[in-house]
Amino acid sequence: MELQIAKECLDDIIKKGRVHLYKPIQIAEILYHDRIDSLDLADLSTYMNASGAWRDVVTKQITGNTCSSSQKFQQDLFRAVNPEALIALSDFNKENEGLVEAYIYNAYRTRLEQLKSASMFIKSGTPETFKLKDLLDSFWKEPGLKRSIDKVYEIVVYALFSVLIEALEVSIEVGYNYNEKGELLKEFEDFSNGVIGLSEDISSYITKANIYRVGVTNAADRGLDMWGNFGISIQIKHLSLSEELAESIVGQVTNDRIIIVCRDSEEKVIKSLLVQLGWKARIQSIIVESQLIDWYEKAMRGRFKDILGNSILSRLSNEMNLEFPATKNENIVPFITERGYQNIDISKW
Repeated sequence: MELQIAKECLDDIIKKGRVHLYKPIQIAEILYHDRIDSLDLADLSTYMNASGAWRDVVTKQITGNTCSSSQKFQQDLFRAVNPEALIALSDFNKENEGLVEAYIYNAYRTRLEQLKSASMFIKSGTPETFKLKDLLDSFWKEPGLKRSIDKVYEIVVYALFSVLIEALEVSIEVGYNYNEKGELLKEFEDFSNGVIGLSEDISSYITKANIYRVGVTNAADRGLDMWGNFGISIQIKHLSLSEELAESIVGQVTNDRIIIVCRDSEEKVIKSLLVQLGWKARIQSIIVESQLIDWYEKAMRGRFKDILGNSILSRLSNEMNLEFPATKNENIVPFITERGYQNIDISKW
């Protein structure tokens, strides 16, 4: 394969990659190990699995995370940059003492700087100055951050919803029909006590309502993003909802109280598709971006700004740090220095 075509394959996965650039970094580590140890790049089976471990060692160091994607992630990577492309990249990389590796890690460093700017925007914000639209626009307008906008939406929604639920002091009562089901509870007393928290002496109790993020996932636009212990499920949709994606969302979430958060431009399409598929009854509400912006304006500068504003900003900042720990991580510079990439002129490529 010609080097230029191989470079286009690499540039494509860098462009499509999320902030952590797991796939490009895996390519970089294959090239690094081939430069140092001489791999048989023509035989994919000899390095496909091992390269995932090489990648995880590096990403743990420089991003604070490791890739949690499925085996399909590996297969997709080597379809995008196949052994022929790797051989072409490796030949050029060896001739130029690691230039392609340096090129990839420079791309990651650029993403990291963009991400740190977004994180600092939140950290330095105040209820008087913070505007949600500015934060979202910073991700939409930066090509390096755009692929991670779904995670930002999750963080934005979670921070607002969770703080409002706490501020409202929403509570849930858990109980059972003790007049008619007392004997059944007694029969399964160990279950009811250990699982439900009820017994013959405790027929009901009140607990705080909470909302939870399911966690970090690399499977964009699939399944559940958040859930509440008061019976709701929340799915964040920032891109077009196809019939296939709609089936995966509603099919994977068994709850009948699903909330969808989406861009204003997608609302009509989503409603139409849900009606078409017969799933409208399972959707409790569709919340659009303009509503989120309005709610943030009220929280930051409205009547209750003193009890909401700083709490939401603090939660936004905490969730950004949890989702993107690399924003607090300065290990990329020592890593680049250790590998000697700072001495390589990537403009030559």
